[in-house]
Amino acid sequence: MSQYTPNTPLPKVEDARVAIVSAEWNSHITDRLTEGALEVLHANGFSDADCDVYRVPGTVELTFAASQLIEAEQYDAIIIIGVVIRGDTPHFDYVCQSVTQGMTALNADCDIPTIFAVLTVENEQQALDRAGGCVGNKGAEAAEAAIKMIALNRRINNL
Repeated sequence: MSQYTPNTPLPKVEDARVAIVSAEWNSHITDRLTEGALEVLHANGFSDADCDVYRVPGTVELTFAASQLIEAEQYDAIIIIGVVIRGDTPHFDYVCQSVTQGMTALNADCDIPTIFAVLTVENEQQALDRAGGCVGNKGAEAAEAAIKMIALNRRINNL
């Protein structure tokens, strides 16, 4: 099991906006991840007005919503939140592959970082463990990554 331990304090970013796109499927888990992300953003100076939450039906729809939000040019980072739990069919593989490839393409082709907070787990307990349970909150970690990527993007753009 990997452990996330930040090695540097989070940078201070001002006048930044973050969009969180959260899947409704497995909402009892995605809501916890979204709350974790919002807690970190608020603790780091983001107001409610700086953080918008959008809901989509499922994990596959995350990429489309993130793409549209990037095109709107209103945000400094996008966090996508979803949960895919392995079942008895290959659906798990198709969904995981779709969202991973979509998010990778957005990060390669666009100027706004998209942060991946999609849990791909074997069972519901593993998801709960990562949504504020014994493994932490991956939504909170995604918000930390978003803050770091906003700072990095601004630093690069100021070269």
